[in-house]
Amino acid sequence: MCAVLALAGCHAQEPPVQPFRTGAEMFVQMLQNSAPRQVDYWQSLMSPETGVAVVANQSSLVGESHLVDTLLRLGLNVKAIFCPEHGFRGTAAAGERVDDAMDARTGLPLYSLYGKNKKPSDAQMKGIDIVVFDLQDVGCRFYTYLSTLHYVMEACADNNVLLIVLDRPNPNGHYVDGPVLDTARLRSFVGMHPVPIVYGMTIGEYALMIAGEHWLDIVDSDYYNPDAEHLFVMKMQGYCRDSVYALPIPPSPNLRNAHAVALYPSLCLFEGTNVSVGRGTDWPFEVVGTPYSKMWNRSSAFGNQKAPAMVFTPRGGKKCFGVDLRGVEPLPSIDLTWLKLMYNLSRPGMFFLKNNFFDKLAGTTELRRQLERGAGEEEIRASWQEGLERFRTVRSRYLLYPDIAEEGRRE
Repeated sequence: MCAVLALAGCHAQEPPVQPFRTGAEMFVQMLQNSAPRQVDYWQSLMSPETGVAVVANQSSLVGESHLVDTLLRLGLNVKAIFCPEHGFRGTAAAGERVDDAMDARTGLPLYSLYGKNKKPSDAQMKGIDIVVFDLQDVGCRFYTYLSTLHYVMEACADNNVLLIVLDRPNPNGHYVDGPVLDTARLRSFVGMHPVPIVYGMTIGEYALMIAGEHWLDIVDSDYYNPDAEHLFVMKMQGYCRDSVYALPIPPSPNLRNAHAVALYPSLCLFEGTNVSVGRGTDWPFEVVGTPYSKMWNRSSAFGNQKAPAMVFTPRGGKKCFGVDLRGVEPLPSIDLTWLKLMYNLSRPGMFFLKNNFFDKLAGTTELRRQLERGAGEEEIRASWQEGLERFRTVRSRYLLYPDIAEEGRRE
């Protein structure tokens, strides 16, 4: 169950002296070794008087042990568990309501942040002094764990609670791409901040950016000032941004392998259309298809494509005609090939859903309009560049880890 870290981007450099460890592993090591306490809250963590809450799911592992079990064994006073979309065990479907419950193994209350409230309530935060946040992100703006992080940060500020974010690698952290979210018109739980679809940051770096850019709706706008020590990111050891990280456990039910995770930034936009991404099959986010094809001549439609035609039927759904992407090598960018192809093959008026969800996922109305008028990929990408350059400037202020391969190219 241990994570595998292949330092693919570091071949031309000396290998890191220290072995790779996640933020969770570093955090537990610190607690086990009784490392020197440079600030008061490290000492208070081990106090039976300190109430601790954990934001976690099935990905929150320390080796083969769950973080909650590990902290309890170390004697921390864990009083509550908060869980995001898909629930504490990661089995709920996308968008499925997750209710509060009791964890059978530990007897701790499970508070859902994807049920009646997405932000921890004051009542749920009562008696909590420190929140430990440990979720495996996949590096895409519409992956809702970022929104959960945002609301947890607000709840901690509202209740004067320290937040410790245990950092984990971003499997899509080696590039930045896509339109930047128009927060004035399209802000939602699948996108809350002015960032591109792929932002190239770890979740710890992202937390620092949320705080540093004052994106939170809190009374004390300086609550997360670095000098205030209300936010601490437990850094990883031995990590570089171009590392290839094999997730030890699926981060959510339909991202079952590294290939699906790598295709996710390019395929999730289909969730705002009548095109299936294979939910209900054995290959979610590795196939795309639609029952609303205006033509289906395999040789003419797919003769020049890099993926074979495919027919599949999601469980309980209609037969879909599309492409099999299981043999496609993911690009270090958003691949517009499949979006443009499936739009062109769909019957007129049958591609986009009527609920504006495509625009929310894209973060802009412009991409939909570009597809409708047949804009080329070069034109579409050019329209992203100004926003991407502004974001890269903001992003640079919060990066904690080197891009070793980039450093090698500069040398």
